[in-house]
Amino acid sequence: MILLLSLQDGVSLLQRVWSYLTQQFTFGRITVSVSSIVIGVIVLALTVIIARSGSRLIERRIAARRHIDPGLRYTIARLVKYVVMMIGILLALKQAFAIDLTSIAVIFTALSVGIGFGLQYLAADIASGFILLFERPIRVGDRITIGEDEGDVQSINLRTTVVTTNDRIAIIVPNSRLVSQRVINWSYGDPRARISVPVSVADDSDIELVTKTLLDAAKDIENVLVDPPPRVQFMKFGEYSLDFRLLIWTNQPRRHAEIRSDINYRIAGLFRHRGIKIPYPTQEFLFRNLALTERDESELLTKD
Repeated sequence: MILLLSLQDGVSLLQRVWSYLTQQFTFGRITVSVSSIVIGVIVLALTVIIARSGSRLIERRIAARRHIDPGLRYTIARLVKYVVMMIGILLALKQAFAIDLTSIAVIFTALSVGIGFGLQYLAADIASGFILLFERPIRVGDRITIGEDEGDVQSINLRTTVVTTNDRIAIIVPNSRLVSQRVINWSYGDPRARISVPVSVADDSDIELVTKTLLDAAKDIENVLVDPPPRVQFMKFGEYSLDFRLLIWTNQPRRHAEIRSDINYRIAGLFRHRGIKIPYPTQEFLFRNLALTERDESELLTKD
């Protein structure tokens, strides 16, 4: 008898707890309960887990296919993750607040007003992130120069892009900056790129010798192509120099700084060996109708 009463008390306690958890509260068109919120949180957590693991699984599966570009593999994995996250968030909202798509549209409309006033830069970064993923002017692994910063694209996220420099420093760049500003992509399109090496020599130098020396400097340099061949252009007469430009082609444009350094080392050695001088700023003063006393003339003659 006592055991039966205890079981009845336990069942009634569970019923009261369940009724409390499932008790619904209505706020306008939104209906919510403790149990629905718990289910919504569980759905959201499962969505995050599935999105991350699914994105990694797809990226590993596609990585086995060598004919697919690495940037395209990254884009596909990211898009799958974002789609799964969006569907999961909608399901979580529906489970937690029992709202339909019309209510969700009203919420997004209200959020868009707030974004328009206070979060416009954040919205621009997110929209630019989708532009980078779909249009793909910049891909993961590309070598880019933006402003004074240069490095390899490590990842393209929803709001920012991570660029790693040669010093292994990670630069966080807002996506809107990559879309709206001038960006040099050394890996885009044709893998070949032309590199310009400006050189100035003294104004009394032999032009033919300078041209031959610059062409010799471009020979046997690592990553410098023979076809198209190097060229030398005589740019202009400077104030105290003759300005040339050595043009070379390479199929490793991301290493342009190293290639310029190698060529400059070769040019310095050949100039020194062949007697070609680097110009330095000089100034000449011309004095006219300057009257000198006998004492000044004697001092100048003494110094000479």
